[in-house]
Amino acid sequence: MAVTMPNSAIPLAPQENPARGNNDPRNQGSSNQRQPKRDKRDVHGWVVLDKPIGLTSTQAVAIVKRLFSAKRAGHAGTLDPLASGGLPIALGEATKTVPFVMDGRKRYRFTVAWGEERDTDDTEGRVTQTSDLRPSAEAIRALLPQFTGLIEQIPPQYSAIKIAGERAYDLARDGETVALQPRPVEIHELTLVDQPDSMHSVFEAECGKGTYVRALARDLGRILGCFGHISALRRTVVGPFGEPDMISLERLEALCDRAASGEGSLADALLPVETALDDIPALAVTRADAARLHRGQAVLLRGRDAPNSSGTVYVTVAGRLLALAEIGNGELIPRRVFNLTGMTASHGRNEKV
Repeated sequence: MAVTMPNSAIPLAPQENPARGNNDPRNQGSSNQRQPKRDKRDVHGWVVLDKPIGLTSTQAVAIVKRLFSAKRAGHAGTLDPLASGGLPIALGEATKTVPFVMDGRKRYRFTVAWGEERDTDDTEGRVTQTSDLRPSAEAIRALLPQFTGLIEQIPPQYSAIKIAGERAYDLARDGETVALQPRPVEIHELTLVDQPDSMHSVFEAECGKGTYVRALARDLGRILGCFGHISALRRTVVGPFGEPDMISLERLEALCDRAASGEGSLADALLPVETALDDIPALAVTRADAARLHRGQAVLLRGRDAPNSSGTVYVTVAGRLLALAEIGNGELIPRRVFNLTGMTASHGRNEKV
């Protein structure tokens, strides 16, 4: 689920004053106070950041990458500034497993504010429609089955959908109204969990890839005749990662400070690369077969211990992740080989962080 905010929601860097010369120190920002760059290193694993409100996903990835001095980083599913909760960040070789997380189910807890529809479908947008009507809990619950299962959903105007090569949110910021086409999405569960007052309702939803929670709030409000928009949003589950796996930015920074003084290790904040592969069968191989797979060569599967199944497996040798591979026609064919030289997840992360 992606919730893209207008430019006003994204912190902007200080602008240079063109009247000053290029050598004017006032145009140099805080460069004099910058710390020397640390050498980048190989770091492999997952950090499931409990992203705070006000931070973009791109900013969050940059911060985690800097804290670890990691060479490579990416995230598995955007969360906008308005949203908090689970943002899985892949470091190093974990980036090869990002699609397995992005394709997994996601769970959200969100609050809908009734009485106003906004152009962004959340609190950051401009009010476009209003109503004095307020829905009862009974009316809401009666409507929820229409939004459960495989449904057609029109993405928000402020979304990352591409229209003729341009992002919908860029067109919306330029004042254009585009006709976005409905797309099939799957809502596994949608529940009303609280009605704190007549103005607000709290929901929990479990949904598949590509679902926009903001669009759920918009469409519920339209059918109920009272209009609505998202006023709070938290992601609690992404694929195999849940709230127990999350670490706050404050705790991560504190761990970094302790590691710098020799009192701990940032590896304690990492989850293993293979955590993203929980739904995929594991297959252990010998060191001789591992050497072949590491060179990109297929391995014949023989003997009574050869698996009867076909499809994707993750391969281990001596308990260590080696590759993603396909089983077919009696062969094990490597598709992605992992090189986990460098920092990897340590044991006892939850006790030490």
